[in-house]
Amino acid sequence: MIKALNNIEVITLFTEDLPVTKKFYQDVFGLEVVFEDEVSAVVKLQSLMINLLQVSEADELIEPARVAGRDGGSRLLLTILVEDANAVCAELERHGVKLLNGPIDRPWGRRTAAFADPAGNVWEVAQELPGT
Repeated sequence: MIKALNNIEVITLFTEDLPVTKKFYQDVFGLEVVFEDEVSAVVKLQSLMINLLQVSEADELIEPARVAGRDGGSRLLLTILVEDANAVCAELERHGVKLLNGPIDRPWGRRTAAFADPAGNVWEVAQELPGT
């Protein structure tokens, strides 16, 4: 076990359409762009940054691995803990975000709903249910 691997600072998400994906994170999440160039935009959450990177620049970062195609299915799931999943889902829908599923009570004690950003990255909101 490497103890130093416990502090995520940045998550890089690959996108085919940087302007549309950046606008999504600004409008829906209300995030500020803290860095931007021709191929990337970095938005900041409380303790984490998301680097939105044009997919054409991604192979260099992960070679010899390759970036999976958007049509190949979900590439990851990011979960956000919320107090009221129903209220958050209603707000997402007011922003034009189509839910993939939910809200639904899960057997592991969470009420969840999933949605995707314009690049196909899937997010989940999760509310802890009483008694869990």
